[in-house]
Amino acid sequence: MFSNAARKLSQPVSPVPSSSATRSRSRQWAVLPILLGIMVCGLTQPAIAAEKLMRTLTVTGRGTERIPTTLTQVRLGVEAQGKTANEVQAEVARRANAVVDLLKARNVEKLETTGINLSPNYDYRDGKQILMGYVASNMVSFRIPTAKAGTIMDDAVKAGASRIDGVSFIATDAAIADAQKLALRKATQDAQTQANAVLSSLNLTPKEIVSIQVNGAMTPPPRMYAADSFKLRAEAASSPVIDNEQPVEASVTLEISY
Repeated sequence: MFSNAARKLSQPVSPVPSSSATRSRSRQWAVLPILLGIMVCGLTQPAIAAEKLMRTLTVTGRGTERIPTTLTQVRLGVEAQGKTANEVQAEVARRANAVVDLLKARNVEKLETTGINLSPNYDYRDGKQILMGYVASNMVSFRIPTAKAGTIMDDAVKAGASRIDGVSFIATDAAIADAQKLALRKATQDAQTQANAVLSSLNLTPKEIVSIQVNGAMTPPPRMYAADSFKLRAEAASSPVIDNEQPVEASVTLEISY
């Protein structure tokens, strides 16, 4: 009996919680709902953002601006044939220099070499390949006001040009730059019109533009005309020859939430 009593007395007695410890635990329990609320908000925000991204409409608008052409781009050059490569190259160089000097004196724009070629000229007789000589060429391109293009080509031929590959009609760089801005504006308006038409038909309301993608404003390559057809048109016209308008195209993609 005494031994059992001694063991009970020897066991540690739990201390009575103090008032400060009780207040600390009370504060911890009070903070817990706030922490849980923050965690719930953190979990719901990504879901709301994902839902917002899902409720978007993507449309692509296109715009075209047409501008008159005032310049003519000409491709011409010198071609010669001869027995030896050195002979042909020397002849082409002599005549090409004369043509280039003429073009520089007329202050043409964007004068540049577009091709230099030297190749053997073969003939086939009785199934055999026979070297007949060499063919060489030197080609250049340049821009000139359309009203002067016919005269320039005639004078270039007199100076030594033997090939006129063709002509194309283009607008000035400044006119193209202005047209690109207008085309982009038309493309943006087209995209907005498409979005409004789709959403209104579904009884939905557009809210804000989520993203904008400018796909570019481009000028299609100008149409190339044969030199003979150009000369006929130039001779028949009493005023400067102007080709059809040059288109400048743009594309814009909008992503709109609703």
